Amino acid sequence: MLKYNCLIIEDEPLSAEMLTDYVHQVPFLELKGVCTDAIYAIDVLQKEKIDLLFLDIHLPRLKGMEFLESLHNPPRVIIVSAYKEYALQAFELNVVDYLLKPIRLSRFLKAVNKLPIQGDQQQAHLAQPPLPHPAHHTLPPAGSGDRTYFFFTVGKKKVKVFLDEILYIESMREYVRITMKDKSVLTKFQLSAIEELLSRNNFIRIHRSFIVAKDKISSFTATDVEINNKEIPIGRSYKDAVLVELERSA
Repeated sequence: MLKYNCLIIEDEPLSAEMLTDYVHQVPFLELKGVCTDAIYAIDVLQKEKIDLLFLDIHLPRLKGMEFLESLHNPPRVIIVSAYKEYALQAFELNVVDYLLKPIRLSRFLKAVNKLPIQGDQQQAHLAQPPLPHPAHHTLPPAGSGDRTYFFFTVGKKKVKVFLDEILYIESMREYVRITMKDKSVLTKFQLSAIEELLSRNNFIRIHRSFIVAKDKISSFTATDVEINNKEIPIGRSYKDAVLVELERSA
């Protein structure tokens, strides 16, 4: 069986113990070590073949994000943190997933099952217990106060976007266009990562290229929705789930 060699970088003993237990329950993960400091982890990476890091953000001496940015050719990374405000920065660094403490086993399994399946790993993935399929992922958004927002990179600037102003988001290959009533912003991001960030916040993916704000939909049919006088198609593979959700909200 092909396995991912894993390294846990976590300075909280209870969290490290929990992650160790979870890794041991997954057949296609092989734990190679636990480091309480990113500096120690650099030494392990030089000596061992590591395929996957479980990386905490708030570490002594060298913070998790700084450590990740310092790696020339990093392995796959799953962030483990008690802080949700670093999620956008993490996804810009192409992490596999972002887990918020305390972490449930079901959420841990969902994260590791995002890893590419190769050869005999197919059987290992299929051997995992079936997980519930919620309408949205479980990563909460960042923000403060009564209005939730994110800062998106646009050129050399960080632009604040309030979630309650977004009408819809459209995939533009390596970029996404976030459309609001009076403006739009173009940022380098994957639509699937945006979907993670907007989970449980009034948004629904209706097409491989579109995520829309449910409360901004003025009308819908079996084939499209209308937002701000623009018709947006409903993808065939999304149709059944989207219509159930929209009928429930109607």
